[in-house]
Amino acid sequence: MKAEETLTIDLRGKTSIGDYMVVTSGRSNRHVGAVADNVLKDLSKAGVPDVRVEGMPHCDWVLIDSGDIIVHVFRPEVRAFYNLEKMWTTARPDGRRAS
Repeated sequence: MKAEETLTIDLRGKTSIGDYMVVTSGRSNRHVGAVADNVLKDLSKAGVPDVRVEGMPHCDWVLIDSGDIIVHVFRPEVRAFYNLEKMWTTARPDGRRAS
């Protein structure tokens, strides 16, 4: 679906919410919805049970929680506002990168 600026963040050892976080963007609400729909279809085909989804009605930011992998699909403006990448990839007190 040509999602843009896709980033995978390794969460292992940082939190118990999941192992990986994928952050990506769609160009518009419609594109965000289409990307999220395709992720959901692929998860279903892969047999991933109990996937939780939030944000589909508006498609500014769609959160897909499949357990070990959490996917965020944003419109660019919303992604820039929340800046999840910075929160999860900032440097540790010892100077090493967190991701």
